[in-house]
Amino acid sequence: MGLISFTNRGIYCQQGDFYIDPWLPVDYAVTTHGHADHVRWGNKYYLCHHLTKAIIKCRISEDLIVESLGYGETITRNGVQISFHPAGHVIGSAQVRLAYKGEVCVLSGDYKTEYDGISTAFEPVKCHTFVSESTFGLPIYNWLPQETIFQDINQWADQNREEHKTTVLIAYSLGKAQRLMQNLAGHSAIYVHRSIARLNAAIQQAGVSLPSYTEISAETGKDELQAGILIVPPAMRDTKWIKSLHTAAVGVCSGWMQVRSHRRWQSADAGFALSDHADWNGLIDAIRATEAEKIYVTHGFTSVFARYLTEQGLDAEAVSTQFGVEDDERIGEKEVSI
Repeated sequence: MGLISFTNRGIYCQQGDFYIDPWLPVDYAVTTHGHADHVRWGNKYYLCHHLTKAIIKCRISEDLIVESLGYGETITRNGVQISFHPAGHVIGSAQVRLAYKGEVCVLSGDYKTEYDGISTAFEPVKCHTFVSESTFGLPIYNWLPQETIFQDINQWADQNREEHKTTVLIAYSLGKAQRLMQNLAGHSAIYVHRSIARLNAAIQQAGVSLPSYTEISAETGKDELQAGILIVPPAMRDTKWIKSLHTAAVGVCSGWMQVRSHRRWQSADAGFALSDHADWNGLIDAIRATEAEKIYVTHGFTSVFARYLTEQGLDAEAVSTQFGVEDDERIGEKEVSI
């Protein structure tokens, strides 16, 4: 019998009697990171990384019962050793390592293999069984180095200022927003939507240093904003507020921008293929580094990617989960305004 099974509530470890990133309420939830598709309200007890504790309390409720560990620390539940290891996806993201009677299983959650300058860098963990995402599990998804992408963003922002336009970057409130702040700091003043500012405050209180930024308010002048770079969540993209800016130039920061048709679909002025997930080569390299005998492929291009791994001589299987709606495409009406 393996260490995990795939149930209608989520990924279950029977020996330890707990779930990893369940999508329905359970008694004990081991959580990989703070995105909405991986941590949900209603569990009696949460276990996560220290930084994810601050994030989920901010995003869900301060009243949650949450225990946390640092990377590499171990807790034992019903004989199963549980530890967290860096996933490189967003701040606090972790791979979950389970060990029981000589068998080791690693559940990656979401991950990226390029160091982003702010999240703890991904570390491969050797195991017998590996559960991998496949969000960008097609050969077309092959990221440029992030230094190149940030250079392009800065040049675009400079051009916008020369043309008296306001630079607006669309990015997830958790992960992408902090990554943009970290890598654009020093070039332009950074202004963020309040949903981002709220998460920033929780992350900073947990001990992470972030670059200086200004929360956008109703009193922030349009001339002031035009001189900087604005970072707002996806739900703000087509709002009246953006239309009220001095000729807003909107850039979407997402791995989906690798395919030009996505940029047209989102009616963006610019698209930057900046992803917090591993690309095709990153997925393959990460899986091979685990030396796993069995690979389960979740959320993304599961069938295509699992078939490719099988053709390479690996024992891979696509499985169905409810992961995928990553963050804040749909946030509350109160958050859509400034």
